[in-house]
Amino acid sequence: MNANEISFENLPKAVAHLVSEVAEIKSLVEKRQVPVVPQKRIPIGIEEACQLIGKAKPTVYALVRKRLLPCYKNGKKLYFFEDELLEWISKGKKKTLQEIESEVEADYKKHFRGTRK
Repeated sequence: MNANEISFENLPKAVAHLVSEVAEIKSLVEKRQVPVVPQKRIPIGIEEACQLIGKAKPTVYALVRKRLLPCYKNGKKLYFFEDELLEWISKGKKKTLQEIESEVEADYKKHFRGTRK
């Protein structure tokens, strides 16, 4: 409701609108919640991408050429998103011996559980 719409006739309606707005603000303050504002994804250039993943420019270009590294191209320039590069790094995690042993043990139990009697 705009301030221009407020008149003596619709004063009760304006007050009801203000009461609901104040109640909504009060509930946000009580919950200590910040209104959710979607984050903008800002692309980074090749220099920032090299620093982020710890690789030299030729290596990054080779990974892009082999389509192993997520990137975007506009004209002759490459662009990257930080969250995609961090996800790419996390996908390359090597399993520990303990993780491998537990997977083998679980697989063994799954396949050979009913064969012994």
